[in-house]
Amino acid sequence: MPPSHAFERALHALHPVPAGEPWNLPQLADLLPPEPLRPAAVLVGLREHAGGTTVLLTRRQDALRHHAGQISFPGGRIDADDAGPLAAALRETDEEVGLPRDAIEPLGWLDAYATITGFHVYPLVARIDPDHPLTPNADEVAEAFEVPLDFVLDPANAHDVEVEWRGRRRALVEYRWREHRIWGATAAMLVNLRDRLQVA
Repeated sequence: MPPSHAFERALHALHPVPAGEPWNLPQLADLLPPEPLRPAAVLVGLREHAGGTTVLLTRRQDALRHHAGQISFPGGRIDADDAGPLAAALRETDEEVGLPRDAIEPLGWLDAYATITGFHVYPLVARIDPDHPLTPNADEVAEAFEVPLDFVLDPANAHDVEVEWRGRRRALVEYRWREHRIWGATAAMLVNLRDRLQVA
């Protein structure tokens, strides 16, 4: 894992939560629903193992309403009872993969991201206790797995692709890790992590 001071320079501070619009909002001007973006938060979890650092990802259940079957970070909508994005990211991570607050060390924020499903996502980067077992919630998570951070940080592994969405060609980034296709918002946030670390 990059040293702690690299993350301190690369990430937005934990407090206050970064303000402003998602960095990719102009790209989605003609794709978003008319109502305001709904706030959500995800946890970009880093686990330090003897063989290197990994990034925690999940494959969502096929029956879910949003992003069914896709690869994502633990996270979801910010509820009215949450104290804010940080609390929501920690709560959702516990609910989805069984990692409690004391197994997570928040480090800082990536740039906010807007999804085509109408969410304003706050990505929280955090260290995760590598010894704490993962217990995926079968109602939401089909699988929890880890990808080497070195793989994510290598630009050669981030491929530019185009997809058709509502009659328009749209440029996306995707990673291929073993049998998994990591694309869309998750891949964009991983690229954001890579880019911020490279300039830190």
